[in-house]
Amino acid sequence: MVPSLRKVYNETFTVEQYNAFLKELDGKYPGAIEFRLAETPVFIDKTFAQKVFDACESIIDVLTDPKFRELTERAIPPGERVPNENDHAHMIAFDFGICTGKDGSLEPQLIEMQGFPTLFGFQVLYPDLLRQYFPVPDNYSQYLNGLNRDSYLAQLKEVILGGLPPENVILLEIKPHEQKTKVDFYCTRDYLGIQPVCITELIQEGKKLYYLNNGQKTAVKRIYNRVIFDDLHAQKARLGSFVDITQDLEVEWVPHPNWFYRISKFTLPFIHHPYVPETWFLNELKQVPADLENYVLKPLFSFAGQGVVIDVTPEHIAHTNNPENWILQRKVKYADVIPTPDVPAKVEIRIMYLWQDGWDRPRPAINLARLSKGKMIGVDYNKDKKWVGGSVCYFEQ
Repeated sequence: MVPSLRKVYNETFTVEQYNAFLKELDGKYPGAIEFRLAETPVFIDKTFAQKVFDACESIIDVLTDPKFRELTERAIPPGERVPNENDHAHMIAFDFGICTGKDGSLEPQLIEMQGFPTLFGFQVLYPDLLRQYFPVPDNYSQYLNGLNRDSYLAQLKEVILGGLPPENVILLEIKPHEQKTKVDFYCTRDYLGIQPVCITELIQEGKKLYYLNNGQKTAVKRIYNRVIFDDLHAQKARLGSFVDITQDLEVEWVPHPNWFYRISKFTLPFIHHPYVPETWFLNELKQVPADLENYVLKPLFSFAGQGVVIDVTPEHIAHTNNPENWILQRKVKYADVIPTPDVPAKVEIRIMYLWQDGWDRPRPAINLARLSKGKMIGVDYNKDKKWVGGSVCYFEQ
């Protein structure tokens, strides 16, 4: 992405150095990192960064439109609507593939978005340590919008805690210590002082919630929500009894669960921008594209790429049940953009926004990246490959 920095990085890289980095990182929370970390970060110059943020801000114009909530009412599945929804999602993430534009230059193309948390804690720890082992210029940072480590953590604390004591705020998940992202929960705990709590550990008394904090029954006043209903339904049989979080409870949500659905694949058909691929709800498709091979079919109510149809046929279009719950989206062609010791890697960037109460718009805060050499981004498509996996972008300041 920045040829001079890439050249220095690749020429000075050693496997021994990489392994030493991984060993020290694992030592922070032994055994907690259950996903592969790529051998390299991504360097983003100001020109490409401006393209990314132009696209993000255009999407945010849609999200902040007064009609947005009316447009997305259908996005929330029956039985999963949670009461006491607030005015905005406290956290939003935009996923962009790095692609080659018609003029031959690199450009971002939106893949997905989510009104849901991601690795807001781990992306402090991991990139800060990475730069101690590898050549990263001082004027490049994982933090966005002029933030540094201290100001970012202060902003994250304000968004998640909302001024409450840490003991009255919890990170809620399903079996948090079994999740692949558990290292992020531990980082969040250590940075902010809040505990990861399983949904089965909640104690309900009327409309109030409690949990055991070092054995002491403690009121839950605010929930940093990491529960995805799809995952909850899938694990329901093995969980036993747990609190129904769709009840009217005396608790604040960060972000509120309804925003997971409102800001999602469901939003894509409403966005029109050069860096957002054409997307239709399948039931509103007036004509099947002649070049169907250039499209992908996605279910609205699934996560982590489940159910996506890459090689779409007219039969898929004709025989898809509940077409109002599917979108047809033009494929993007990822550029082979990162030179590696064997074949180049493709890159997906996640721009992570925070939205503090009182702000009129969310603001970019930090990021992550994923490198791939397979047909799709993800572990299943990158088995036994090197220079792939989780990563970070260092943006030119």
